[in-house]
Amino acid sequence: MGGNSGYSSLIMIVLMVVVFYFLLIRPQRKRQQEQAQMQNSLAPGARIMTTTGLFATITAIDGDDVILELAPGVETRWVKAAIGRVLTPVDDTASDDVESAGVVEDNEVETVQPKGDSRDSQ
Repeated sequence: MGGNSGYSSLIMIVLMVVVFYFLLIRPQRKRQQEQAQMQNSLAPGARIMTTTGLFATITAIDGDDVILELAPGVETRWVKAAIGRVLTPVDDTASDDVESAGVVEDNEVETVQPKGDSRDSQ
């Protein structure tokens, strides 16, 4: 009977290691590989967002460094690891969809009229 409990505890430990691998280790490695692939595929002219939330355009790549243009004539040097993601341009059709959804312009005010008061129905 003592040997049976030893096997069950060993199986539980192995099962926990397998669960940790599939829930924690494997997804983290996949994210790291995707991040490294994105950083290696950077090219001048790409719009990016850094890990700190700064938006810029890549003007040049120098080894592990990138030169980012923050505004016209304002360039800074960053390491590739600081690039959080590459931004894709938004199509004009997406902005048409937003307008057709009834979005109110910034300078317009929309008011809502009450449909009735509970005292009116008495």
